[in-house]
Amino acid sequence: MEFLLDPNIAYFLLVAAIMFALIALATPGTGVPELLAIFAAVFAGYAVYVLSVNWWALILLIASLVPYFFAIRGPRRELWLAVSILGMTVGSVFFFPAKTGWISVHPLLAVVTSALFAAFVWISVRKVLQISQMKPALELSALIGERGETRTAVKDVGSVQVASELWSARSEKLIPSGRLIRVVGREGFVLIVEESRP
Repeated sequence: MEFLLDPNIAYFLLVAAIMFALIALATPGTGVPELLAIFAAVFAGYAVYVLSVNWWALILLIASLVPYFFAIRGPRRELWLAVSILGMTVGSVFFFPAKTGWISVHPLLAVVTSALFAAFVWISVRKVLQISQMKPALELSALIGERGETRTAVKDVGSVQVASELWSARSEKLIPSGRLIRVVGREGFVLIVEESRP
Protein backbone atom coordinates (compact mmCIF):
# COMPACT_ATOMS: atom_id res chain seq x y z
CA MET A 1 0.00 0.00 0.00
CA GLU A 2 3.03 2.27 0.10
CA PHE A 3 2.60 3.13 -3.58
CA LEU A 4 -0.65 4.94 -2.62
CA LEU A 5 1.43 7.43 -0.65
CA ASP A 6 2.99 8.77 -3.83
CA PRO A 7 1.35 12.23 -4.21
CA ASN A 8 0.85 11.62 -7.95
CA ILE A 9 -1.14 8.42 -7.38
CA ALA A 10 -3.00 9.90 -4.42
CA TYR A 11 -3.90 12.95 -6.51
CA PHE A 12 -5.15 10.81 -9.40
CA LEU A 13 -7.30 8.70 -7.03
CA LEU A 14 -8.67 11.84 -5.40
CA VAL A 15 -9.67 13.30 -8.77
CA ALA A 16 -11.25 9.98 -9.78
CA ALA A 17 -13.24 9.84 -6.54
CA ILE A 18 -14.47 13.41 -7.05
CA MET A 19 -15.37 12.78 -10.68
CA PHE A 20 -17.34 9.61 -9.99
CA ALA A 21 -19.09 11.25 -7.02
CA LEU A 22 -20.18 14.17 -9.21
CA ILE A 23 -21.51 11.80 -11.85
CA ALA A 24 -23.35 9.83 -9.15
CA LEU A 25 -24.98 13.04 -7.90
CA ALA A 26 -26.11 13.96 -11.43
CA THR A 27 -27.38 10.45 -12.26
CA PRO A 28 -28.43 8.82 -9.00
CA GLY A 29 -29.44 5.21 -8.80
CA THR A 30 -27.31 3.52 -11.44
CA GLY A 31 -24.86 2.19 -8.87
CA VAL A 32 -21.76 2.13 -11.07
CA PRO A 33 -20.45 5.68 -10.44
CA GLU A 34 -21.28 5.31 -6.75
CA LEU A 35 -19.26 2.11 -6.51
CA LEU A 36 -16.31 3.57 -8.43
CA ALA A 37 -16.41 6.73 -6.25
CA ILE A 38 -16.30 4.65 -3.06
CA PHE A 39 -13.47 2.48 -4.39
CA ALA A 40 -11.34 5.49 -5.40
CA ALA A 41 -12.21 7.40 -2.20
CA VAL A 42 -11.08 4.52 0.03
CA PHE A 43 -7.65 4.44 -1.58
CA ALA A 44 -7.38 8.24 -1.72
CA GLY A 45 -8.56 8.37 1.91
CA TYR A 46 -5.67 6.15 2.96
CA ALA A 47 -3.23 8.62 1.38
CA VAL A 48 -5.05 11.55 2.99
CA TYR A 49 -4.85 9.79 6.36
CA VAL A 50 -1.10 9.21 6.11
CA LEU A 51 -0.04 12.32 4.18
CA SER A 52 -0.84 15.82 5.35
CA VAL A 53 -3.30 18.00 3.45
CA ASN A 54 -3.68 21.68 2.72
CA TRP A 55 -6.77 22.61 4.71
CA TRP A 56 -7.60 25.54 2.47
CA ALA A 57 -7.65 23.16 -0.54
CA LEU A 58 -9.98 20.80 1.34
CA ILE A 59 -12.29 23.71 2.18
CA LEU A 60 -12.20 24.81 -1.48
CA LEU A 61 -13.15 21.28 -2.59
CA ILE A 62 -16.09 21.17 -0.19
CA ALA A 63 -17.16 24.72 -1.07
CA SER A 64 -17.11 23.77 -4.77
CA LEU A 65 -20.04 21.46 -4.12
CA VAL A 66 -22.32 24.47 -3.55
CA PRO A 67 -22.11 25.76 -7.15
CA TYR A 68 -22.31 22.15 -8.37
CA PHE A 69 -25.71 21.74 -6.66
CA PHE A 70 -26.83 25.01 -8.25
CA ALA A 71 -25.63 23.62 -11.60
CA ILE A 72 -27.75 20.49 -11.37
CA ARG A 73 -30.81 22.13 -9.79
CA GLY A 74 -31.10 25.78 -10.74
CA PRO A 75 -30.75 28.42 -13.45
CA ARG A 76 -27.46 29.49 -15.06
CA ARG A 77 -26.29 25.92 -15.01
CA GLU A 78 -23.24 26.34 -17.23
CA LEU A 79 -21.89 29.20 -15.12
CA TRP A 80 -22.32 27.29 -11.84
CA LEU A 81 -20.83 24.15 -13.37
CA ALA A 82 -17.78 26.08 -14.61
CA VAL A 83 -17.25 27.66 -11.16
CA SER A 84 -17.57 24.26 -9.49
CA ILE A 85 -15.13 22.57 -11.89
CA LEU A 86 -12.62 25.38 -11.45
CA GLY A 87 -12.81 25.16 -7.65
CA MET A 88 -12.49 21.38 -7.63
CA THR A 89 -9.59 21.47 -10.07
CA VAL A 90 -7.62 24.02 -8.04
CA GLY A 91 -8.49 22.31 -4.75
CA SER A 92 -7.39 18.89 -5.97
CA VAL A 93 -4.11 20.12 -7.50
CA PHE A 94 -3.07 21.85 -4.26
CA PHE A 95 -4.65 19.25 -1.95
CA PHE A 96 -1.39 17.59 -0.91
CA PRO A 97 1.25 20.04 0.39
CA ALA A 98 4.42 20.39 -1.65
CA LYS A 99 7.80 19.83 -0.06
CA THR A 100 9.32 22.10 -2.71
CA GLY A 101 7.63 24.30 -5.29
CA TRP A 102 3.96 25.09 -5.64
CA ILE A 103 2.42 21.63 -5.97
CA SER A 104 3.34 18.13 -4.85
CA VAL A 105 2.19 16.38 -8.04
CA HIS A 106 4.03 16.36 -11.34
CA PRO A 107 2.92 19.46 -13.31
CA LEU A 108 2.24 17.49 -16.50
CA LEU A 109 0.04 15.04 -14.59
CA ALA A 110 -1.79 17.95 -12.95
CA VAL A 111 -2.43 19.68 -16.29
CA VAL A 112 -3.53 16.56 -18.18
CA THR A 113 -5.67 15.17 -15.34
CA SER A 114 -7.27 18.55 -14.65
CA ALA A 115 -8.07 19.06 -18.34
CA LEU A 116 -9.55 15.57 -18.70
CA PHE A 117 -11.49 15.96 -15.43
CA ALA A 118 -12.90 19.33 -16.46
CA ALA A 119 -13.83 18.17 -19.97
CA PHE A 120 -15.41 14.92 -18.81
CA VAL A 121 -17.46 16.51 -16.02
CA TRP A 122 -18.47 19.45 -18.23
CA ILE A 123 -19.68 17.23 -21.09
CA SER A 124 -21.26 14.45 -19.04
CA VAL A 125 -23.11 16.66 -16.55
CA ARG A 126 -24.41 18.98 -19.30
CA LYS A 127 -25.66 15.98 -21.29
CA VAL A 128 -27.33 14.44 -18.24
CA LEU A 129 -29.03 17.76 -17.47
CA GLN A 130 -30.20 18.14 -21.07
CA ILE A 131 -31.66 14.63 -21.05
CA SER A 132 -33.37 15.15 -17.70
CA GLN A 133 -35.12 18.28 -19.02
CA MET A 134 -36.41 16.64 -22.19
CA LYS A 135 -40.11 16.01 -22.43
CA PRO A 136 -41.22 12.47 -23.29
CA ALA A 137 -41.31 11.84 -27.03
CA LEU A 138 -44.75 10.27 -26.71
CA GLU A 139 -47.28 11.34 -24.12
CA LEU A 140 -49.38 8.27 -23.31
CA SER A 141 -52.59 10.24 -22.79
CA ALA A 142 -52.22 11.56 -26.37
CA LEU A 143 -52.82 8.01 -27.63
CA ILE A 144 -56.49 8.12 -26.63
CA GLY A 145 -58.50 8.58 -29.82
CA GLU A 146 -55.66 7.33 -32.04
CA ARG A 147 -56.36 4.62 -34.58
CA GLY A 148 -54.28 1.55 -35.23
CA GLU A 149 -54.43 -2.13 -36.12
CA THR A 150 -54.51 -5.35 -34.11
CA ARG A 151 -51.43 -7.53 -34.56
CA THR A 152 -52.93 -10.42 -32.56
CA ALA A 153 -56.44 -11.19 -31.49
CA VAL A 154 -57.37 -8.84 -28.64
CA LYS A 155 -59.73 -9.54 -25.76
CA ASP A 156 -58.24 -9.80 -22.27
CA VAL A 157 -54.80 -9.48 -23.76
CA GLY A 158 -53.30 -8.82 -27.19
CA SER A 159 -51.07 -6.57 -29.27
CA VAL A 160 -51.93 -3.54 -31.36
CA GLN A 161 -49.88 -1.16 -33.45
CA VAL A 162 -50.65 2.48 -32.69
CA ALA A 163 -48.53 5.52 -33.59
CA SER A 164 -45.85 3.26 -35.13
CA GLU A 165 -45.40 1.40 -31.83
CA LEU A 166 -46.44 -2.06 -30.69
CA TRP A 167 -48.58 -1.91 -27.53
CA SER A 168 -50.23 -4.38 -25.20
CA ALA A 169 -53.97 -3.98 -25.38
CA ARG A 170 -57.27 -5.32 -24.15
CA SER A 171 -60.84 -4.99 -25.28
CA GLU A 172 -64.31 -5.78 -23.93
CA LYS A 173 -65.19 -7.69 -27.11
CA LEU A 174 -62.96 -10.03 -29.09
CA ILE A 175 -61.21 -8.24 -31.97
CA PRO A 176 -59.53 -10.54 -34.51
CA SER A 177 -56.00 -9.93 -35.77
CA GLY A 178 -55.61 -7.43 -38.63
CA ARG A 179 -58.63 -5.28 -37.73
CA LEU A 180 -58.68 -1.50 -37.40
CA ILE A 181 -59.03 -0.27 -33.82
CA ARG A 182 -59.41 2.97 -31.91
CA VAL A 183 -57.87 3.63 -28.48
CA VAL A 184 -60.56 4.53 -25.95
CA GLY A 185 -58.47 4.48 -22.77
CA ARG A 186 -55.40 3.13 -21.07
CA GLU A 187 -54.37 1.45 -17.85
CA GLY A 188 -50.67 2.11 -17.35
CA PHE A 189 -49.00 0.88 -20.51
CA VAL A 190 -51.95 -1.27 -21.61
CA LEU A 191 -54.24 0.37 -24.16
CA ILE A 192 -57.98 -0.21 -24.02
CA VAL A 193 -59.27 -0.48 -27.57
CA GLU A 194 -62.45 -1.05 -29.54
CA GLU A 195 -62.93 -2.10 -33.11
CA SER A 196 -63.12 0.80 -35.53
CA ARG A 197 -64.86 1.05 -38.88
CA PRO A 198 -62.82 2.46 -41.81
